[in-house]
Amino acid sequence: MKMFLIVYCDAADEDVIEAFKKGGVRAYSKMREVRGEGTDTVPKLGTQCWPGKNNALFIAASDDEVSCIKEAILEIRKTHPRSGIKGFILPMEESV
Repeated sequence: MKMFLIVYCDAADEDVIEAFKKGGVRAYSKMREVRGEGTDTVPKLGTQCWPGKNNALFIAASDDEVSCIKEAILEIRKTHPRSGIKGFILPMEESV
């Protein structure tokens, strides 16, 4: 099993969630108003100098689902290049 951590611009939230649902993702946890700096986009710190916020999704996936979720991330990146979407794949031992 794997755990995806996906960070993206709050402005693209509806499109991102819809893309994952179309890709078969039925369960996720979302953190809103995530702030930070990345390497591919401007900082999103929720301040006057660096406005904007991100959201973060956690998606637990079986090994069979990993490629579908990766494809959804790449598709979102193509269709919404300014979303700043970034996915991280983490090992997950089990779900209790």
